[in-house]
Amino acid sequence: MTRGKQKIEAQKRNAEKNQKPKGSQLEARAVGLKVVCPICKVQLANENQLNDHYGSKHPKEKPPSNS
Repeated sequence: MTRGKQKIEAQKRNAEKNQKPKGSQLEARAVGLKVVCPICKVQLANENQLNDHYGSKHPKEKPPSNS
């Protein structure tokens, strides 16, 4: 009956492992997105992405200067 006991213990361990709350990545995402497009309020990671965003989404507008 050793194998049966091991199986039950393994099931208990797995159940405990699966019950732990999984962390949300929203906080990490918010930290990484620091630049906001002033026109459409899209959050971007850096100035280079903002310039690319302006080129593709707002081609008639000039991107803001780096500050």
